[in-house]
Amino acid sequence: MLACSVLGIGVWGPGLPGWAASRAVLAGDVPYLPTPAPAPPPALLPPTERRRTGPVVRLALQVAGEAAAASGLPPAGLRTVFGSSNGDGVVVGGILEALAAYTGERVVSPTAFHNSVHNAAAGYWSIATGSRQPATCLGCHDWTWAAALLKAAADVAADGQPVLLACYDHPLPVPLDALRPTLDAFGAALVLGPAGLGPGLRLRWAAGPGSTTPANPALHALFHGNASARALPLLEALARGGGRHALAYLDGHLDVEVVAPSPPGRGLG
Repeated sequence: MLACSVLGIGVWGPGLPGWAASRAVLAGDVPYLPTPAPAPPPALLPPTERRRTGPVVRLALQVAGEAAAASGLPPAGLRTVFGSSNGDGVVVGGILEALAAYTGERVVSPTAFHNSVHNAAAGYWSIATGSRQPATCLGCHDWTWAAALLKAAADVAADGQPVLLACYDHPLPVPLDALRPTLDAFGAALVLGPAGLGPGLRLRWAAGPGSTTPANPALHALFHGNASARALPLLEALARGGGRHALAYLDGHLDVEVVAPSPPGRGLG
């Protein structure tokens, strides 16, 4: 079993514009209204770099920045795990369209190319924070959240140092969306630290099916429609102050448990 603490939380999606504004919704105290909310330009970046970012990088940096700020730890000192099922499909789709219309002249800009790689968000995070810490960037189809969560928790257990986890997915453009439908943009982030510093998080891998849906039925469409929204049951448990669920991962599942800190509280502030 892996055990760690949750030191900071970030979330962004339809009707969930940040942890402070979303905690009551995720706790079940306020109705969920899926109002679209594009992530804002990342204030952490210098203006020149900020202009080069698209909606996917903005989503990733929004949740990562919120979680890091909530932890109270220097962002530059956090090693990171960035996970995305789709990557930056907006940029990749634009490149493919340009190549399909190739007329003999260069049609793909260097900016579009460097934004298309899977570690683009991690690169922008390093620029924004001045971080030289290790960064892992991964994708694991519908199991991306589980894989990223497991990797981050394992890093904490191995090194005894806090880790920033950010997982995000954005709808793909036409015609890519026909093969990989994604309901809406959603991202979630956690800063995980050694056990005993905050609300406890315990992970255990087991054989057999998983994927417990959110407690709030209104969140089911988002949960099923965005691979990174598999984070919703964990976010609900953090908002409620504790809980347990099964999270599908490859041919088995992660048993995920949130344990309230002592003395018990109502979620994480």
